[in-house]
Amino acid sequence: MTPRKSDATIITIGDELLIGQTIDTNSAWMAQELNKIGVWVHRRIAVGDVWKDIWQSLEEESNLSDIILITGGLGPTADDITKPLLCQFFGGRLVVDQEALANVKNIFEVHLKRPLLERNLKQAEVPDVCTVIQNKRGTAPGMWFEKKGKIFISMPGVPHEMKGMMTSSVLPKLQEIFQLPPIVHRTLVTAGIGESFLAERIKDFESTLPANIKLAYLPNYGMVKLRLSTRGNQAKMVAELEAEFDMLKQLVADVMVVDEDKNMTQVIGDILLKEKKTLSTAESCTGGYIAHLLTSLPGSSQYYLGGAVAYANAVKQSLTGVRAETLEKYGAVSRETVTEMAEGVLRETGSDYALATSGIMGPDGGTPEKPVGTVWVGIAGKEETATHQFQFRFDRQRNIELTANYALNAMRRYILGA
Repeated sequence: MTPRKSDATIITIGDELLIGQTIDTNSAWMAQELNKIGVWVHRRIAVGDVWKDIWQSLEEESNLSDIILITGGLGPTADDITKPLLCQFFGGRLVVDQEALANVKNIFEVHLKRPLLERNLKQAEVPDVCTVIQNKRGTAPGMWFEKKGKIFISMPGVPHEMKGMMTSSVLPKLQEIFQLPPIVHRTLVTAGIGESFLAERIKDFESTLPANIKLAYLPNYGMVKLRLSTRGNQAKMVAELEAEFDMLKQLVADVMVVDEDKNMTQVIGDILLKEKKTLSTAESCTGGYIAHLLTSLPGSSQYYLGGAVAYANAVKQSLTGVRAETLEKYGAVSRETVTEMAEGVLRETGSDYALATSGIMGPDGGTPEKPVGTVWVGIAGKEETATHQFQFRFDRQRNIELTANYALNAMRRYILGA
């Protein structure tokens, strides 16, 4: 069977998704992986644990897409209704899959050493009209159905389990069935320019793009990604995409951070590794968030030495060497304080560079002279210290995230001598 197209719909099931109790990371990951093999995600839908809503979504999406991927609702509790619904939707009956049953018993009896309940054993039941996708990371098996030339794939909502099934079974099988033209992307990252100003700068370029090349703007935390995409891997199409991408890079050269799809933390890591330099941090308003971002990358121990979360003034003095008279005269949120924080942590850790932050994240704490969102960033090296002031206007969490991105970009420019 070779369907006419290779568009997909992702349906995520669970009340917890609709009320915001659980963030849907499954759809984003699945869309990225499908995109890599040439499957374009036509729609992403979240529905609650409601029989008629799930049924209606299956019917509607099968009229629009050839591949419908479903996650969630396969657990052992009463609110997990996906499996009996799929059994009825495809006209089957529930039977025990012996391989899935052996897997459930092995997990409980050997690994967990817990007694097996009847509801646990029922996880091995599957509709007799599906192809079972074994779950090597959990108890609930996945299910593959085909109906009227359309493919339906049901997987657990647990991200670790879903990813295992997608990687080992689902993606390889989709590649066997479909004739998939790869989707080719080229992405660059800009900083220091708003999306509307960026669009105005490249409007002539955008208006003359070939029909087979699409431009997307992806703004996020003080940066804007520009992505060019084409569907197909013929040499002529790829060469055309590369030529347009080179032209785009020239148009935004002064605000371009990197010509790859990378975040600011990855960019800083790459620079430090290339230069064989090290970094330390002294954070007040960001509360260790920058250190978290840096250490979330594998291999960061090669360039990140550590630092201090110097939130209280007393800790700024004891851990980073800020003088009492500096705090008294200029305050914690000031050019003078972040200068001493950066130079102090540089001295204490022996790193090549140091980054310090101090600000007012809100919602309270601001003054007419220093309103909420005021941030000072200090960057110290062996020879000089630079400081930057920023003013943000959002809620506390977004102000923290913006501070981290702006501070890291300032660090990037400092290292490169911009």
